[in-house]
Amino acid sequence: MKKTLSPSLLLEAYAAGIFPMGMPDGKINWYSPDPRGILLLDSFHTPHGLRRALNRAGWEIRIDTDFGGVLNACASRNETWITKIIAQSYLELFKLGCAHSVEVWVDDELAGGLYGVVLGGAFFGESMFHRVTDASKIALWHLVRTLKERDFSFIDTQWITPHLAQFGGIKIPREEYLCRLGDAINRKAIFPPPGKLL
Repeated sequence: MKKTLSPSLLLEAYAAGIFPMGMPDGKINWYSPDPRGILLLDSFHTPHGLRRALNRAGWEIRIDTDFGGVLNACASRNETWITKIIAQSYLELFKLGCAHSVEVWVDDELAGGLYGVVLGGAFFGESMFHRVTDASKIALWHLVRTLKERDFSFIDTQWITPHLAQFGGIKIPREEYLCRLGDAINRKAIFPPPGKLL
């Protein structure tokens, strides 16, 4: 059995609107949902609870300083699609500069974060986690702010859950998604370099 999915295969799939998920039996399934979930950056909604959390002191936001830690934390659940093959594959994408993490640190401990894949001006959100209340939401808020500043187009959330809907996540037909994706991939957006964001 393959130990990883090749970076070229993954990037070609994302460019075509397709993404993988690991199954409990070790297989990899591929998906292209219709409708598709996205977060438009200009339409992002900050709930009142998140506004209060943002005003609390002690958050430190970092980019790509512990991608493996974020990935492992996202995978450390009773049921997860982030199998060993998936995890190793995204680590390879990270080494190539195509996958990134937004991390929230509290007292020099990783408190929460998220990771995803970047192609042009599209950010494909893969997973998030928190060990401290609101830490994953803080990571998402800073991701959106950063992407807006750098001329990204949208965050692909794959599906829309009630959790994502509270931030303004919407469903769009696959055909519309693919049009938006084509436009986004052609943008010359650049994700920020590793280090402290805040």
